[in-house]
Amino acid sequence: MIETEELEFAPRIVSAQNTEEDADVEVTLRPQSLSEYIGQDKVKENLAVYIEAAKRRNEPLDHVLLYGPPGLGKTTLSGIIAHELGVNLRVTTGPAIEKPGDLVSLLTSLSDNDVLFIDEIHRLSRAVEEILYPALEDRVIDIIIGKGPSARSIRMDLKPFTLIGATTRAGQLSSPLRDRFGVIQRLELYNCEQLTDIIRRSSMILGIPCTPDGATELAGRARGTPRIANRLLKRVRDFADVMGNGEITKEIATIALGRLEIDKLGLDNLDRRLLEMIIKGYGGGPVGLETLAAALGEEAVTLEDVCEPYLMQLGFLGRTPRGRCATKLAYEHLGIPLISGEDGQLTL
Repeated sequence: MIETEELEFAPRIVSAQNTEEDADVEVTLRPQSLSEYIGQDKVKENLAVYIEAAKRRNEPLDHVLLYGPPGLGKTTLSGIIAHELGVNLRVTTGPAIEKPGDLVSLLTSLSDNDVLFIDEIHRLSRAVEEILYPALEDRVIDIIIGKGPSARSIRMDLKPFTLIGATTRAGQLSSPLRDRFGVIQRLELYNCEQLTDIIRRSSMILGIPCTPDGATELAGRARGTPRIANRLLKRVRDFADVMGNGEITKEIATIALGRLEIDKLGLDNLDRRLLEMIIKGYGGGPVGLETLAAALGEEAVTLEDVCEPYLMQLGFLGRTPRGRCATKLAYEHLGIPLISGEDGQLTL
């Protein structure tokens, strides 16, 4: 079975997947404290209580699982937790821990109450997970030395630590691993006001002049994701420098995003092609995913993992056992008149 994370999707400005360019900018823009972190109010309020309680008891924070769509700030939040606790942060990813020995090396190198952050934790191998269970529950690890009849097990004590796991696919975590997290928080998509504040903050840090109306225009097309908002800010700045006086205004933002083929709701050309193919090519659906992929010349996994989640959140796309269907909202957004056929399906 092919893991979708290993596939290389064609670069899209409105994709929430991280890129090398994003990583460089995000390091600069990341807030250092909960008070600077914009949005996710419920998560922040709960974490503030847990962090303060741990500090008062001089104990490590309970293990934390952060999950939700990509680009919402899970890595940033892990750094803030470590900063608020006043401890060191070690960062790694699930695919990077290939062997149990790699995890043992990480765990034994931690100091008292340190934070270990594992991104894409759902991609840990089963053998590595087995090492984590006693480490999370009893702060010990069991190491097997030797092979065959002469093999023996050695139990090593670990210093108190906090594991923060981040995943976009909480459902793929095994139950034993998920149950060992004491704090489980879901990060939600941001609203337009929160994204506007994030864009204004980013523009000040990066030295990009941006009017309130310009920031609001960018926020409305960022698909509820700070990573996309910051990426749009950088791209629209190029248009502002060449076509204007360097300041991002609503007019410049509208022109630039139009040139980038990103509409008012953040849909790009591929999103619209997908909807139009279902509506015009297959009478509104249902149509199978593989059929759609062949018709559009795209990989099926690209449509399923990159396009469909946001279209479903908007209510533009429905998934049924028979295939994908376009909803009435999709017809209205694309300006395509609809007629109710004899079978009740939406057709042209």
